Amino acid sequence: MSAEPTALTGVYLTLDDGRPAVRFSRTYDHPIDRVWRFVTDPDELAQWFPSRAEIELRPGGAITFSGDPNMPESTGRVLAVAPPRHLSFDWGGDELRFDLEALEEKRTRFTLTHVLAAENTAARNGAGWEVCLAALDAKARGERFEGPHAGATAPWKEIYARYVEAGVPSGAPVPGMD
Repeated sequence: MSAEPTALTGVYLTLDDGRPAVRFSRTYDHPIDRVWRFVTDPDELAQWFPSRAEIELRPGGAITFSGDPNMPESTGRVLAVAPPRHLSFDWGGDELRFDLEALEEKRTRFTLTHVLAAENTAARNGAGWEVCLAALDAKARGERFEGPHAGATAPWKEIYARYVEAGVPSGAPVPGMD
């Protein structure tokens, strides 16, 4: 008997300005300041984000991305920051937005919006975020997790296929599959 696959948590959407995006939302049993560290501290990010990210937390600040086996080292720029509620930055031609909302003293909603430069990357990137956010979910529960490039990436191809089957735009090159 095989286990039922978990539901896809990403939503494909078109923003008001016409740009395509995938959006994910999670609720964590942590105060907003703790979740803010998950998304801004380089050592915390390294445990779930696809790249190691060194961030100058100010508008226009530089970000250096390294350590992702599927991307060369690169740089980005902070577009907006409002601690502990919002961080957005450019990343490989796309824009990432992290929004945090305190629901209670020790409960925070985290929303990740990946604004895509190309619509056909939606399924690929959606599947990638499912894997990365599974690592963040484990971290938030206090579980040891080796990060998004460890053994947990095994389900990525299955998740990608499910996004494609769901009609999420696809067709962009996929490292290791093309």
